[in-house]
Amino acid sequence: MLDHIFLTVSDTARSIAFYEQVLPILGITARHDYDGSEGPAGHPDLKGFGAGGKVFFWLRQGTPAQGAVHVGFVATSDAMVRAVHAEALSAGAVEIHAPGPQLHYDPRYFAAHVRDPDGYSLEFVYKSWQHGN
Repeated sequence: MLDHIFLTVSDTARSIAFYEQVLPILGITARHDYDGSEGPAGHPDLKGFGAGGKVFFWLRQGTPAQGAVHVGFVATSDAMVRAVHAEALSAGAVEIHAPGPQLHYDPRYFAAHVRDPDGYSLEFVYKSWQHGN
C-alpha cells in the first residue's frame, strides 16, 4: 500500500487551485503546507492534500515529467466519477476519455481520464467490486 506520492509541477499556485477545486468531490479535503527548510538539506517545499487524517498527495515545484506519472483516484460511485470529471474539466483539465465502463479491464470498472494543467494523467475510478456492491 502506498503512503504518499510527490507530483512535480511547474506552477504550484496553479496546481493548488486546480486540486483544491477537484479533489473535494472525492472527499480529499485536508490541505497542509510543509516548509522544506524544516527537513534535511535540499528537501523541497511541499503542498499536501489528504483525507481521513492522512496527507498523501503532495505537490512540489519543479520541471514536470508528464509521462512519468499516472494517478488513479478512488471514487465511490459512477455518479462521483461523472462529477469529478466535470469539475476537473471546469478547472482546466483536458479530457482523455469521458466517464464510462472500461471494458478492456472489467465491465464493472467505471472511470474517466483527464490531464491536469501540467499534463499529468489523472484517472477517477469506481470499481464496484472493491466497494461491496
